[in-house]
Amino acid sequence: MEALLLIDIQNDFIPGGALAVPEGDAVVPIANALQPQFDLVVATQDWHPSNHKSFASQHEGKKLFETTQLQGLDQVLWPDHCVQGTAGAEFSPELEMSRVEAIFRKGTDPEIDSYSGFYDNGHLKSTALAEYLRGKGVNEVYLVGLAADFCVYFTALDALKEGFPTYFIEDATRAISAEGFEKAKADMIRKGGQVIQSAQLLS
Repeated sequence: MEALLLIDIQNDFIPGGALAVPEGDAVVPIANALQPQFDLVVATQDWHPSNHKSFASQHEGKKLFETTQLQGLDQVLWPDHCVQGTAGAEFSPELEMSRVEAIFRKGTDPEIDSYSGFYDNGHLKSTALAEYLRGKGVNEVYLVGLAADFCVYFTALDALKEGFPTYFIEDATRAISAEGFEKAKADMIRKGGQVIQSAQLLS
């Protein structure tokens, strides 16, 4: 069984949002078109408490996008985004949600960030996404969403570690940094991931 994972297609990551990914809204129509091609569709949702330590606002004297340490890990300091219960944390109103069977929230622990839909950045806690997919009989995962060089990339790495053949649908993602995405893509391919285009599934 093949599963489509919609990664963080939320208002704060699309133009007008607090941490907008350039052209982030362009992924929505492709994600909508792809959903009927899959047996299972699930979504991840960044869901931060307002005092999350990945927010630059929580570190006096630090600037946005500086790097610090959280739990011994390098941490980019982001603008406040996807705060629980806010409009920015909601899914894009254009995103078709009727086929989404489950939503996996991440980034809920204020002490550590969580880019991947499977685990926090230290692999300390699981979201139970892997167990859910196995329970449904999923044997391949396909990823779309935001941002290509962070949450989609780290979700892909964890999907590979969990033993799922993993397909990154490139034109259904957008990156914060083009350069960062090229590095992420090369790393993912090296680790066994495959990069495809939506047309290969929609034709």
